[in-house]
Amino acid sequence: MTNNNRSVTKAIAIFLALLLLCYGIGYWLIFRLERSSPLMLSVGVAAIITCLLIKRPIASLGWEWGNWRTNWFNYFLPLAISSSAYLIIWTFGFGEFYEVQFVEGLKDSYNLDSWSTLSIVAFHLLISATFSFTISIPSIVGEEIGWRGFLVPELAKIMSFTKVSLLSGSIWAIFHWPLMFRGIYGVQGTPIAFQIFIFSILIMATSFVMTYFRYKTGSIWPSVLYHGAGNVYAQQVFVPLTLSNEQSVWYIGEFGVIPMLVTVAVAIYFWKKGVKEFSQS
Repeated sequence: MTNNNRSVTKAIAIFLALLLLCYGIGYWLIFRLERSSPLMLSVGVAAIITCLLIKRPIASLGWEWGNWRTNWFNYFLPLAISSSAYLIIWTFGFGEFYEVQFVEGLKDSYNLDSWSTLSIVAFHLLISATFSFTISIPSIVGEEIGWRGFLVPELAKIMSFTKVSLLSGSIWAIFHWPLMFRGIYGVQGTPIAFQIFIFSILIMATSFVMTYFRYKTGSIWPSVLYHGAGNVYAQQVFVPLTLSNEQSVWYIGEFGVIPMLVTVAVAIYFWKKGVKEFSQS
């Protein structure tokens, strides 16, 4: 093992050790604050402390804003993925458009009782994609400066693009497993093993997209925008908008087959681009 490999391995080991410590604190705070933000921020805290310990500039975590066009692309790509997935779901009867009670609840909460279904759905999408998205950014940044800010470029020093995407994505997925085992994160109606499998494949596929843009831009912001927008579109718009039936739980949401398969298809495209463009990395 070369000195460079030893240095990288040491840095990653310190990060993972600190992540375990910070994870424990963040997990404890979930129950005290009834919010997931402390757990998400724990990843960034671990990365920043690691940088301080190994005397790495915090500026190296990829704070540059980068290209506007690329950032906008990553903001809207999750919308395209969700729209495609739920068009399949609604078309083939894995769920239906739309959940009447959800739409009526939107009309009441926005005090827009006279609006049509499509108008209120479009308005809710706009509010979710702007206001809800914006207030989620601090937590998302906290997570992304750990995964894509520190871990991905560190792994990239000793691994290929494919291995970096798979390993960082696997760690990211495993990060969620304790919450799933405890029933804090997940759904009712499918075995926990199925949920973990589907969710982990979804996360690892997403990792290929995010890793590609981290390599391409040197910035964490494409990942922040993709991550935040993906959460908002899926959790606040498409899942509650879908009228579920007996089989829906197997096919919709972050633990369902269809969004996972659509994301994998997108990931294959970026995996091929990444292998081609970064084969010498």
